[in-house]
Amino acid sequence: MNYKKTMILRWVVALSFLTGTLAMAAEQGDQPKKGKPNIIFIFTDDQRYNTIHALGGSQVITPHLDGLVNNGTTFTHAYNMGAWGGAVCVTSRAMLITGMSVWDVQEEEKDYSSLLGKKGFWPQQMKLAGYDTYMTGKWHIKQNPKDIFDRVEHVRPGMPNQTPQGYNRPLSPADTTWQPWDQQYEGFWKGGTHWTQVVADDAVGYIDQASKKDEPFFMYLAFNSPHDPRQAPKRWVDRYPVQDIELPTSYLDEYPFKEEMGAGKGLRDEKLAPFPRTPYSVKKNIQEYYASISYTDEQIGRILEALKKSGKMDNTYIFFTADHGLAVGHHGLMGKQSMFDHSMRPPLIVAGPDIPKGEKRSQDVYLQDIMASAYELAGIKKPEHVYFNSLLPMVKDKNKPSSYKSIYGCYTMEQRMVRTPKYKMIVYPKANKILLFDMVKDPEELHDIAGDPANKAILKSMKAKLIQQQKEMNDKLDLTAYLSKI
Repeated sequence: MNYKKTMILRWVVALSFLTGTLAMAAEQGDQPKKGKPNIIFIFTDDQRYNTIHALGGSQVITPHLDGLVNNGTTFTHAYNMGAWGGAVCVTSRAMLITGMSVWDVQEEEKDYSSLLGKKGFWPQQMKLAGYDTYMTGKWHIKQNPKDIFDRVEHVRPGMPNQTPQGYNRPLSPADTTWQPWDQQYEGFWKGGTHWTQVVADDAVGYIDQASKKDEPFFMYLAFNSPHDPRQAPKRWVDRYPVQDIELPTSYLDEYPFKEEMGAGKGLRDEKLAPFPRTPYSVKKNIQEYYASISYTDEQIGRILEALKKSGKMDNTYIFFTADHGLAVGHHGLMGKQSMFDHSMRPPLIVAGPDIPKGEKRSQDVYLQDIMASAYELAGIKKPEHVYFNSLLPMVKDKNKPSSYKSIYGCYTMEQRMVRTPKYKMIVYPKANKILLFDMVKDPEELHDIAGDPANKAILKSMKAKLIQQQKEMNDKLDLTAYLSKI
């Protein structure tokens, strides 16, 4: 081949390569650059882990949360670590927004100024990573949300105002003074629009604005529902006839250790239903609880629909959980101030790009792990003060073990708990009582096996785990000597 032909051939090859490269670049240029993903955190109040139809709540109507379950990955064993007071949500939310463990954050909340200055709050870190941060709904944290979010809409207190008529009821089927849809008692109806709808209205409005921008967003959407007063439109209450409501398997008229565990007749939550409990009063409270959950589900559906219409769904991760669970008649209790699963275990769902659909993970985790998960998605290095860990390794690999060898639980100085996948030990120091449950054979926690001599080695192991956890958590309740005697 002569020189001229060789040069022509090289020129043709080079031109072809250049043309292909330009075509590829043009094609890629036509594709939208997704950048960092959007993150939406949806938070309910007092919602137990099995109050979603797709997660075992056979009587609960939750089509939109069912959709999240079917289109995402659910952690079936997520827990709130505990609380230093009766308002368990205060502790849960303080841990979530700071990432600190229970007793450490109790010390920190005495003066949040140092953490604020270090930009150690969840939304502050998201802002540093380039996110527009938004909040609406329940707060109940000793830090002004306007100091840490870019935009704040309605800030609600710990709970809507409850009235005297809302307690110690119903005494009988004839007791119809207080009704969930009656707006004269205000509560969620204060202001004219149910607070659950207001959160959804706010969220839909923000998503519409965010759809017109390229900046990634972080939304903190905190519903007060289904916390009491458990109010909802009549159309939802009517979907749950009282006579059809199933009583909890662990139903009791009264829990024998209620006073020693700090959940007795003087606790606000426990005053909602009469003492001793009656099947009718518990069924009525469950009816109103389910109606509130269904109404919340309806409003969540509006948020999800707005996200679909915005065109942002394909680049948005959604986390759903609650601050803890709720007894509502389980073990004779009404509130969340116990170490039973029904009180400290909420649902936890993760949905979004590349998240396995319709899958479940049974590893023991904390609900506050959501914060560290959001950091991983946003490319944020987890700050040193954050105790909790990302859920994403377990989402990606179902065989990945939990970050925690055991789960720690506490309530004031009256209760302590340690849980492994198989066993749970609960301690009531004031009652001089230790309970042990086989959580595989007895998930409803009906049969205390602590007194069985065959379980002596198990108890010894669980006691050692609890003592070690207390040291790690800076727990000031020293049970070392007490546990060694029992």
